[in-house]
Amino acid sequence: MAPIVIKSILISESVDPCCKKVLEENGIQVTEKLNLTKEDLISEIKNYDGLVVRSSTKVTADIINAASNLKIIGRAGTGVDNVDVDAATKHGVIVMNTPSGNTISAAELTCILITSLSRHVPQAAMSMKAGKWDRKKFMGAELFGKTLGIVGLGRIGKEVASRMQSFGMKTIGYDPITPREVTAGWGVEQMTLEELWPQCDFITVHTPLMPSTTGLLNDASFAKCKKGVRVVNCARGGIIDEDSLLRALESGQCAGAGLDVFVEEPPKNRALVDHPNVISCPHLGASTSEAQARCGQDIALQIVDMVKGKGLVGAVNAQVLASTFCQESQQWITLGEAMGAVLQSCASSKPCSQVHITTQGDCLKKSTGYITSAAMVGLLKPTTGGSANLVNVLTLAKQSGVAVTQTHSQSEGSCHGVCEVEIQAGGASLKARGSVLGGVPVLLELGGSVFRQPVALAGHLLFLLVSPGPEVLPSLAGLLATAGVEMESFSAPPARAGGVWCCAGVSSSVPDLGALKPVAKQAAQINI
Repeated sequence: MAPIVIKSILISESVDPCCKKVLEENGIQVTEKLNLTKEDLISEIKNYDGLVVRSSTKVTADIINAASNLKIIGRAGTGVDNVDVDAATKHGVIVMNTPSGNTISAAELTCILITSLSRHVPQAAMSMKAGKWDRKKFMGAELFGKTLGIVGLGRIGKEVASRMQSFGMKTIGYDPITPREVTAGWGVEQMTLEELWPQCDFITVHTPLMPSTTGLLNDASFAKCKKGVRVVNCARGGIIDEDSLLRALESGQCAGAGLDVFVEEPPKNRALVDHPNVISCPHLGASTSEAQARCGQDIALQIVDMVKGKGLVGAVNAQVLASTFCQESQQWITLGEAMGAVLQSCASSKPCSQVHITTQGDCLKKSTGYITSAAMVGLLKPTTGGSANLVNVLTLAKQSGVAVTQTHSQSEGSCHGVCEVEIQAGGASLKARGSVLGGVPVLLELGGSVFRQPVALAGHLLFLLVSPGPEVLPSLAGLLATAGVEMESFSAPPARAGGVWCCAGVSSSVPDLGALKPVAKQAAQINI
């Protein structure tokens, strides 16, 4: 992948000082401007390559549209609810968070709320401050032997499980991604939600907020729970439906709730906050000095590693880039983009409707994704004003009505990986095959014409569809000389009936491709 150049970053919220220190130590200019209005941020953002936020700054589409130089949005924390990821992706901007920065702090707060719910600790403390001594009113229950249901078994869910197991709780859970055998190793038995709800004495949620998790705990799921179940949400407001929770509290179906997050923050509807069986906090999951220092340092180091080409961690909209930080992958990206550019140039400006990319060989088993994106960059760059990149190209293709498919097949007797790109344009198909030989991206075949000598995809290249014959080469050389262009190399396929594609490496672009009509039915040129 081409290096991502980040020269200047704006920090728009209070982030641990180590963030600025790490960035500046690595040659990145940092400006801190806190509490900017939306209008101020729109005015400022065009001056920066990167933006670092926590959770208060709302990075909307309007802000991203105004950010002509923006390449990275770094969220110092987990989740990116305050960033319009779709708008960022469309503009080719990487959105990055710190997936493990506040794991311990969020897990500890979850455990604190579980223990507080079991013994009514905050309510008892407030009673004492009011001068009362109500021992009987705050009768609690042991956690030992109780069942904790953990919905979402990622980093935080795992940490909650290990801590609550030390209290003697049985831990069960649900996660659509983490394999059952993995969570079994943590002592968490996985099951469906339908199986989980009736077994739980306590339920804690640790999922992102998305359509499939919004209102995950609602009237229907509460009805399936044990009477007197207690619930905790330190993840995102809205995973537990707030109106359903209030009804469950009023009916006694839910005996208590620990809430660190709300749909609206701060909540204007105080019904839940003021309920006597609710322990509420003002979104404190990451509010520890350790978590803030870790998040600030993590986001800075992740940005520095990305700029230096060491790796990509925490990118929520650019997973395809994660495997591109090595020399070998960069060569295949160069190949894919060059093949896309060749096909785009040779398609006679006809709009492309379908693209299929095939990779072959064990060495490319995990590379199909980024090679596909690279090929699409080459195909779409001319029609997108050069804005297509590996982050946004599949989104741009979809918006342009281009259907993109990809497959991987086993090697067909070759020790080298091979990439095929086939496009449908104007009702006709055109296919190219390429590889990386000796570290050099080369074109092996174009439109059914297999080149005798692989074409190195570098410099000024002229592609010609010609009728095969011995006069092609001298005629072409003469026409190029007349145009003031020197031919540096020439590769052609074996003669066959009909037209064949040839490739000439030339010293500079041909001013007028029409001058080549005496020898070529079709001519195209690119500069790589």
